[in-house]
This record gives sequence, C-alpha cells and structure tokens, in this order.
Amino acid sequence: MQLVTFGEAMLRLTPRGSGFDVYVGGAELNVAVAAAKLGVTARWVSRLPENPAGRAIARRAHEEGVDVSHVAWTGEGRAGVFYVEVGDDPSATTVTYDRAGSAMALVAPGMIEWRRALHSAKWFHVSGITPALSESAAATLAESLAAARAERLTISYDLNFRPKLWSPERARVVQEPLLRFADLFIAGEDAARLVFGLHEGSAEDLARELLQRYALPAVAITVRDSKRARLATWSALLVADGATHRAPPQSCEVIDPLGAGDAFAGGLIAARLQNHSWERAVRDGVSLAAKKHGTRGDFSTATAP
Repeated sequence: MQLVTFGEAMLRLTPRGSGFDVYVGGAELNVAVAAAKLGVTARWVSRLPENPAGRAIARRAHEEGVDVSHVAWTGEGRAGVFYVEVGDDPSATTVTYDRAGSAMALVAPGMIEWRRALHSAKWFHVSGITPALSESAAATLAESLAAARAERLTISYDLNFRPKLWSPERARVVQEPLLRFADLFIAGEDAARLVFGLHEGSAEDLARELLQRYALPAVAITVRDSKRARLATWSALLVADGATHRAPPQSCEVIDPLGAGDAFAGGLIAARLQNHSWERAVRDGVSLAAKKHGTRGDFSTATAP
C-alpha cells in the first residue's frame, strides 16, 4: 500500500430535472480515488454506519480501486449527505450540508487501529475538514498524524477550509498544532489568506510565509480564476528546498467544479510516489484539476495527467 487517506465521505445529491443524481464524495476519498486512477495503491480510512447508506459509500470507493478494509463500522451515527447545485457560473455553485451526527463526526481516539491501517504505506494524506467536524474528530486526526509520524510516512495536509463548518479564526487555532506534522501543506490561495490573515503579497510570498511560519518542508498554493461563466483557469506553485516550482495556467470548461482541489492533491501525490520531481508533480496536479472540472461528481476519472 502506497497511500493512505483519512476523512469523511458522504452521499451527494445533485438536482437534475425532477430528481437527483446520486454520487459519493469526500475530500480525502477523492484524493485516494484520483491517485488510484494513476496507478497508486490507495487505502481510505474512515468511520461509517452499518446501514445501506454506509455500505453504498464503501462500495463506491471499492469500485474505484480504493482499499476500504480499514473503515471502522459502527451502529451509531449516520451517513452524511450534501446537496450540490451547479450554477451556470462556476462561482454560483452552492453546497448544502446535512452531516450533523455522522458516524465520522462521532469518531474518537482509540477507535481506529492506526498501526494496522498505516502498515507498509509510504504516504498519509489528511485535510482540515476532519478537525472541523467535532472536537473528538480533531483529537482523532491528531492521533493519526502522530501514528503516521511514528511510522515515518510522508504526510500531506490540505487546508480545505469550509466556512459552513467553522470560522477562519477557529480553523487557524485548531490547525496550527497539527501543521507541525506536515511534510507538505496544500491550500487554495483565497482560503489560506483568509484563515492565516495574510492578505499582502503574491501567491509565492504567501507560500514562503507559511513555510517559514510553521517550519514546513513544502507548501503548495493553488490559484483558480472562475470569474467567467462556465470557464475557469487553474494554476499552482510549490515552494520546497528553497526553490519555487510553477505549473502554467490551464483553462477548462466547468461541468462540475467539486473535487478539483482533491484531484490536484491526488495528481501531485501520485507523481511524488512515482519518484517524479516537484516540478512534474505540481504540473500533474494542475492537469488533473483542470480535467476534473469536466467530470460530473466528486471523483477524478483521469487515468493520466
């Protein structure tokens, strides 16, 4: 097993005509799926209710080539649901969550056997969505990061700020202690500026400030311009080892913008696990993010960058 991710996945309902299209989505599962499509062996760790909704989520993950053998099954809680209405303008896409009391929100330290879940892996990926779910989920994330550090895995942490889950101030306070575990920190430019209060300077200045402030080995900043109806431009840069690596902007038609940032992370991680340079990794990530905009649902379906 090369990659392990940890986080919540939910059922996604998107209105179409008189009904709904039903998908499965969740940031960390999306990353595992994206990487698996590129040839990486990937495992997703989570907590799901032992009911048809929970089984449907795990089944979809398995169908996409992701190992789900370390999902913790429980009789408490529920599967979260989120509703996505994709607007004519990408920036008008709306997301409504119905995830209170989910099995993952009720996760607590000691419920997951981390040594077994992480065994033989090389990379561990998490995001800032998990600590936003509950105090116990935040504590479990900290437990997982400590276990991954003990196993000497490379750790990536995606900010993935969700304003409907918590405030920028709370997000910063809770996550600052967690960032010390990260070997790679990933964030969208706008979200990073909001959470960390860094409103001046370029995207590269932002990356270097975060790298220095939190003693991070590498920081990737993604930049999305989606001001034009149904069109978006994606780019990114990554600062590591004193150098800045840039991916040229890629334009894409927006069919469904959700999961693009996760596709970026999946593409970048897959490239690094396949021994490619940072330069190649950030380019692969941007390429996968651009392609994801043309795919309905949260999962990336690209089998090559």
